Parts: sequence; structure tokens; C-alpha cells
Amino acid sequence: MDSQNLTTPPPGFSGSAPLLTPKQEPCDEPPQQEQHQQQQPQQEPNLNDVLNLNLNLNPNLDDIDEEQILSEGFSNFNLISEAYQTGLTTGIQQLENDIVDVVDDAYDPNSRAIAPVPIPEVRQSYNNNAPGDGEVAAQRIQRRHKELVRVTDLDLADQRQFRDMVRRTRMVYDSLRVSALIKEEKRGDVRRLRSDLKASALMRTRDLWLNRDKRIVGPIPGIFIGDVFLYRMELVVIGLHGQSQAGIDYLPGSMSSNGEPLATSVIVSGGYEDDVDKGDVIIYSGHGGQDKNLRQVFHQKLEGGNLAMERSMHYGIEVRVIRGVRVEGSSSASGKVYVYDGLYRIVEYWFDVGKSGFGVYKFKLWRIAGQAKMGSVILKDALMLRRDPLFFKPMWVFSLDISNRSENVSVRLFNDIDRINDPMCFQYLPRAMFPSFVFHHNERVMGCECVNGCVEGCFCFKKNGNEFPYSQSGLLLKGRPLVFECGPFCRCPPHCPNRVTQKGLKNRLEVFRSKETGWGVRSLDLIQAGAFICEYTGVVLTRKQAQILIMNGDSLIYPNRFSNRWEEWGDLSLVNPSYKRPTYPSNPPLNFALDVSKMRNVACYMSHSSTPNVLVQFVLYDHNNLMFPHLMLFAMENIPPMREFSLDYGVTDDELTGKLAICN
Repeated sequence: MDSQNLTTPPPGFSGSAPLLTPKQEPCDEPPQQEQHQQQQPQQEPNLNDVLNLNLNLNPNLDDIDEEQILSEGFSNFNLISEAYQTGLTTGIQQLENDIVDVVDDAYDPNSRAIAPVPIPEVRQSYNNNAPGDGEVAAQRIQRRHKELVRVTDLDLADQRQFRDMVRRTRMVYDSLRVSALIKEEKRGDVRRLRSDLKASALMRTRDLWLNRDKRIVGPIPGIFIGDVFLYRMELVVIGLHGQSQAGIDYLPGSMSSNGEPLATSVIVSGGYEDDVDKGDVIIYSGHGGQDKNLRQVFHQKLEGGNLAMERSMHYGIEVRVIRGVRVEGSSSASGKVYVYDGLYRIVEYWFDVGKSGFGVYKFKLWRIAGQAKMGSVILKDALMLRRDPLFFKPMWVFSLDISNRSENVSVRLFNDIDRINDPMCFQYLPRAMFPSFVFHHNERVMGCECVNGCVEGCFCFKKNGNEFPYSQSGLLLKGRPLVFECGPFCRCPPHCPNRVTQKGLKNRLEVFRSKETGWGVRSLDLIQAGAFICEYTGVVLTRKQAQILIMNGDSLIYPNRFSNRWEEWGDLSLVNPSYKRPTYPSNPPLNFALDVSKMRNVACYMSHSSTPNVLVQFVLYDHNNLMFPHLMLFAMENIPPMREFSLDYGVTDDELTGKLAICN
């Protein structure tokens, strides 16, 4: 069908002129003030005003004025969104670290749609500006460049480097969001200001938004199929989808090197009457003609995002697809998470009568073959396994619970590779077993006197450096040398917010057999960044005892060898130059080992990685001996169901190939 004939409705249609508005996918509930602003007549934003946005945010989190954020921050986000929609450029020049090898359009060698970028230049910019521990000064917001580029031929070192960059950026985002959430909780009104918007605004002022200097078509380096995001703004921060509300992200024709708009990504949430989602095939309805309640009230036009989709089909340019999926336990206001499902090619489009009786553009998307399994499908499979542990390959489920009911939830054992069932041959130990002398001290043991839960100024509050280590929902706020939880000598109740790790396992974990790593551990639940996973257990031995047992084989874990990944969690130095990592209390040398040869738990089967998604946090609660803390594991990022956990054991690849020798 000739695209030029599709700019007008077919014969027989009547009604008012089409209203061009962005296709807004159902997302997190906006603040009330933002909703009120959307009801007022909008003027087209001035480009100079947009390019010189100033949120006036103080990098010091303690001095942030939420009322100022409300009055300025959301209006500025609306300006940014409106600027995208009208073809203006809302450039956020970020650290120039995102682009590597770029080639012309692989589907059309003669296409002028994708511009090449010199490889040495982009590699050097990445090496000079990759996020690190140093301060990053805020810069003036600049235009987004015109180039549309594709990243290809990444070697293993590049993949690890980009993955670590994305991981660090997401950690900063999550740390800021949790910190903002604490301030909201103190005010007693968590709806006063959404912490996800506040975190993204703070990162914007420090130029920490990724992939804003150039538009990337195809996969984003460092982002894997199946990655899960709790908030829409996180997609914007990392550059996976550049629109905070609109469902189609595209390069406007005014910025394109060939003068034509080109789509790069779409969000499919299943909230539109004319959308059809069959997984590998999607019928995606265009944008425009919808009222504030997302009902179709006018005919659509072939312009804006609709024209960009048509042009991407013409040039054979693939689009990224992100699905909004409702998941149990999601902390977002909408109850949804956003999962990256890979690349799709637009193969067909047409103008049709929608269910509301108005003209709608429809685009048929086919998933490109050879990609990893869709994350949305994995989420559905995990849901079925939570409901029925024998739902998938029941003959390969060796045990429904290797903990023998010693944990709060079952720990499944799954092996569809061979008949080895080693994890069933050892005694499961839900908590570390300490020598009796650890619990006996000459000093007087004290605890808090709180009745309904710890409050600021109590004994345990002071022990933690005059801060609480956890949020009200149990998320670790920042990594510390040592966390003091309330213990048996405290009067606070079991539901006290300062009792998190001692309650044991709450996520349904699975030990599974892997061809790559031997045994591995994954969860059937979505685990949020900063959430407690489990304890790393074993029989605690003194150094002398360990020296005797090591002669019988290396089945010992040395806590002092774990890398200090806790320093990364909650590190706000990239946003607040005056931020200092917690140093209290200073841990004495950990001169003990964990014997996991005969008694251990699920944590001993976690793989080693130099870019882990799990960290070790030392915690005390049942005794006060600083030399013998518990090894508690927390998520460093949002870990989707069925994704393998990994730890940094603090060793080189030569010392440890994958994980403990006993677990291989």
C-alpha cells in the first residue's frame, strides 16, 4: 500500500481533524499535580527554555526541597516530553561512554538512515568518561546528536565493560530512589513525591543519563534480554526507551541525517483496545487521536511516531520492544514492571477502523529469530512454577525442598542435564553455626527499649551510626562495614524494621544444574535491588581449626576474602560530591572460616563473577562479637526470576573457576 495515500482517512470516515498526541502506555501513576497540569491548555515549548532547564536541585540529599521539585521538576519533565513529541530536541549530554563499533544499516547497505561514527573516537570517549568513583560535575544540557548508530561486534571484554557501566548506573538510580523514599516515609506521605522521578531528576543534573548523545538502533550495550525495570523513568535513565510516557520513541525528522523520522523502541503494555500481542508477533496500534482517558476519539494521522514506524519499516530498521507486565510484589504505583524482550522488525502497516470506530494505524511486528528467550515469557513461566513446582519438566525436579522445611519457603532442586543430585547429600544449614564461646562476653549486653519498633535516637539507632540500615520495606539503604540488627536483648517486636535478615529466606529459590557453571542458584520471584536474599552458612571455624581441615580438601570459605561490594551499594558520590562511605563501626580482621563440606545452605551454590548481582553484607543480631558476623546476601540490582545469582568471591579466575570446587 502506498504510504502517501495513508495520510488521509479512507472514504466513508467522518469526524473532526485528527489530534496528534503521543501514544501513552499505561505506566506508573503520575502525581496529582502533574495530572492537574495535563488538564490545562498546553503551549508549544520554546526550544531555548527546554535546553536551559534548571531544576535547582542541591546535590546534597539532606537539603533537597520537595516542594521545589514538585513545582519545577514535573513541569520540566513535561517540557522534555513535549519537546520530544514536537520534534524539538531535548538533549541530555551524558558521559560519552556508550558507543562502540558502528556500521551502516545491515538490512539496507545503501540506507542513509544510520550514520557511521569513527571507532577510535567513540572508544576513547568511553574510556575517558566511564562512571567511576570520582566526582562528576553537572554540565549544561545540550542537544542530542543527529546520528542514528548501531553497535556491533562486541567482544567479551566490551560486553563486560558495558554491563558493568549499566549496572553501576542502575545502582546509583536505585540508591537515590531508596534514599528519596526514606525522606518520603519520614514525612508520612509516600505519595507526596514519587521517588523514581526524584532519582532520575537528580541523575539528570549530574549528566548520568546514558545513551543520550546518540540514538542507538538495535540492542543497547550492557542491557540483556530479560532485564527488568520497576519504573518507566529507569528506562529513560539508561536510554533503553527515551520517552517518559509516550509508547513510541523515535528520532524526529528535524534531527535525522536524511530528514525522515525513525523509530527506535516501543512499549507494549496491553492497555489499548486495538493492540494484539501474541509474543513473537505484535499488532501495535499507532498514536494520536486519544483523549486523556486513552480512548480513541479522532482519526490518526501518518505523522510523528506513526510516520517514524513506517519509515523504520521502509529502511528495515528494527525496534526494541519493552513489555509492561503485572508482577506480584512490584513496588511501582501501577503494579507493573518493564521487561526488555528484544528486537522486532516492522513487516507491515495499514490504516483500519478501530474498535471505537475511528481510523487507527496498525503495525505488524515480527520478533527477529535467534534471540534469547523473551523476558515476559520467563516471568509467566516463573509464575506457573510458583503456583505448581511440577509445572515444567517434573521428571527433572529432584527435590521440592532440599531444606527439609528448615526454611520459611521451599528450595527446589532442578537438573535436566545429568543425574547428579549432590545438593541432596548434605545437611541443610539455614543459619551459620558459631562456636559457643562467640556468645559469651564479659561486657554487659544491652538492647533497645523500643515498644512498637525502633525509633530515631534509640540504642540500636545509635549503634548503626545514628542511621537506620533498612527502609520500612526492608531494603538495605547503603552498604556498611557492619549492620547491627535488633536482637534477643531488645524489647522491640518481631515486626521491627531493624529485624530483616534474621527472619530468614522469603523468596522461593532453586538450585539448578548448568552446563556453564555446574550448579547455580536462581529465584522464582522477582527480587528488588537492595532486598535481602539469604545467609551464607556453614560451620564457623577458628583459623587454627581451618588449618587442620584444609589438609582434607578445600571446602572452606574465608569471609575476609569476599570483595567489599557493599561499598558500591548506596554510593552517592557521583551525585553528591560530599558523600562519604560509612566507616562506622570499623570491623576487626575476620579471622575465621566457614566449613561447608558437610553442612551448608543454598548460598554455597552461587557462582563467582567479577560483575556480580549479589553482595555480602556483614550483620550482627544474636551476639555482639564483632569478629564473627553473619554473612548476609543482598541483591545489587533488580534480579528477574530464573536469572542466576552471582557473587564476587574476591579471587582470580585461576584460583576459582566458576565457584567452589565442591559445588562444581
